Amino acid sequence: MRLGPSRRALLWFLWLLPKNLVSKIGGWFAGIRWPGPLLRLQLRAYAWTWGANLEEVRDPLSSFRSMQEFFVRRLKPGARPIDPGPDAFVSPCDGAWGEAGRVEQGQLMQVKGRPYSLAELLGSEEEAQAYEGGAYATLYLSPKDYHRFHSPCAMTVLRSRYLPGSLWPVNKVGVYGVPGLFAQNERIVSTCAVGEHRLAYIPVGATVVGKVRLTYSELTTNVRGGPREEEHEPPVELDKGDEVGEFRFGSTVVLVATPGLLELDVQPPGTPCVLGRRIGTLSEASRA
Repeated sequence: MRLGPSRRALLWFLWLLPKNLVSKIGGWFAGIRWPGPLLRLQLRAYAWTWGANLEEVRDPLSSFRSMQEFFVRRLKPGARPIDPGPDAFVSPCDGAWGEAGRVEQGQLMQVKGRPYSLAELLGSEEEAQAYEGGAYATLYLSPKDYHRFHSPCAMTVLRSRYLPGSLWPVNKVGVYGVPGLFAQNERIVSTCAVGEHRLAYIPVGATVVGKVRLTYSELTTNVRGGPREEEHEPPVELDKGDEVGEFRFGSTVVLVATPGLLELDVQPPGTPCVLGRRIGTLSEASRA
């Protein structure tokens, strides 16, 4: 797909835009505490505009004090049942499929015909080698979606690494127009043990995504300073479906597995995915 004139113009505008600063301002604005009636009007307008389902929200709209609190809303118990199968590898979030497949020659696909470097995504050439030939999936969250992300299987989080970067949008303009988009954007890479295998769990920031937060670490995105790494001592044990973190306004989760961990049920880009539903099958050696 080639970008049309209007999208090319938007891409040039985004090159000039101080995207990280704009995202911080957006996060600040979303955190403003509006008077209750005005905020509820905003929330209903947001839900109507984007198609967010208010019926599945756990808490009443009157309990939210800002748009930011609504972005990370919790769902009613049972709204997202987790596939109980011992071999089930489930979607970690609500959203839609992007590119998925196998790591080949150290590369993943951003979109068809546009590869990017796994080593750059992970921030480590050495670690990237272990994933050669393994499965990967890219899952996009939209503004209407539930903004928390969860564990796709029982896993042990060994370490997490914050990699600073830009905050390009992850829409068609960004995906088709920015080479190595996911390896350029702000992200946190968590390395997880699943049986004898490894799973890289990578929430990626985007324009207006003020923060990516993890439940088990103080690491967060869009902050001053260089890369930071945290060894989890003791390692963090997560069951399938446990919460991993939250996006402060949508974005992307990239999952990369070492060979032999799982077989993905790959779907065409744009196919909806639902938290807790099976998207792959774990190998017997990986089941916990």
